[in-house]
Amino acid sequence: MDELTQLRELRADVPVPDRAALAPGRALLTDAIAGRSRRTRRLRSDWRIASLGAVAAITTAALLLPQVLDTSSPRPSAPATVAGDLDLSGPAATLGRAADFLEQQEAPPEPRPDQWIYLREKNPEQEKHWARMPAEIKELMGGEGYSPDSWVPYDDEAAENDPSDTDHRTARESYRFAADLPEDPEALLTKVRKAFPSGDGENEEREDEAQHNFRALSVLIESYPLPPDALARIYRAMATVEGVEVTDHLIRDAAGRQVIAVTRAYDVNSRRELLIDPVDYSYAGKRDVVTRTHEVPGPEGLAPTVRKRGDLLLNIARTEAAVVDAKGRKP
Repeated sequence: MDELTQLRELRADVPVPDRAALAPGRALLTDAIAGRSRRTRRLRSDWRIASLGAVAAITTAALLLPQVLDTSSPRPSAPATVAGDLDLSGPAATLGRAADFLEQQEAPPEPRPDQWIYLREKNPEQEKHWARMPAEIKELMGGEGYSPDSWVPYDDEAAENDPSDTDHRTARESYRFAADLPEDPEALLTKVRKAFPSGDGENEEREDEAQHNFRALSVLIESYPLPPDALARIYRAMATVEGVEVTDHLIRDAAGRQVIAVTRAYDVNSRRELLIDPVDYSYAGKRDVVTRTHEVPGPEGLAPTVRKRGDLLLNIARTEAAVVDAKGRKP
């Protein structure tokens, strides 16, 4: 039996990766052969994908580069990347590496005013409630019911002129605001706090500066699209926020993917987890996790609710994001 056959049999149980997943491995091979370095291309549908070239190079990448895994969206069960490629020792290391990667990426053109932003998110709790809802109620709600898919116009002047929600920014506002953020983390945080003001303590909860920083940066990170160099600056600033931590292992999100968790305590009973894709460092979702078993008082006459450590109060995974030409279209 020849060596190539032995290699194939050793990896016979590994799913065949798709064309996009093999692009990084082929790029490494062709760069080595040509003796030059090229920028890694993101694998999202709205980023340019390097062509795959010769069949021999693809076969070699599949057999000899086991760290190149299927990065198509969504990835329901496969590991997102090899843990050895990541540094999860703390926010400075993890987010610094993410920023280094993003700074090397080429930004796609800003979306046109007539384009739409498509998002697909998995929310198991909402799915469960929607499934239990009586059919007649669903019919009355029409198109206002739960759907994992959403479309918003990139250029939404009506929303931009609505001052009622200080945290809301249209896709265009967020893109241009992020693009203009300064390099210096402290200056960036000052600008972000001003753009996403904190509560006054009467109508809304008052935050300390670290809470304010984390919330405001999280709102921006969830925005789509963002220039990659802008997201890099945001991550570097996030790493400086007091109380921000990184879980020292990849966790499973609502879609079953392995993701990075950037965390900060919300209060004494729970924490917010901002989830990041470990392949391209894009936003992947968010979770609110109970950190201490406690009781929540119920309405008068009803027993309190017991929340146990590890319970998920919020669990959302973004499985796809793209710029499309019309509402209702998908990439």
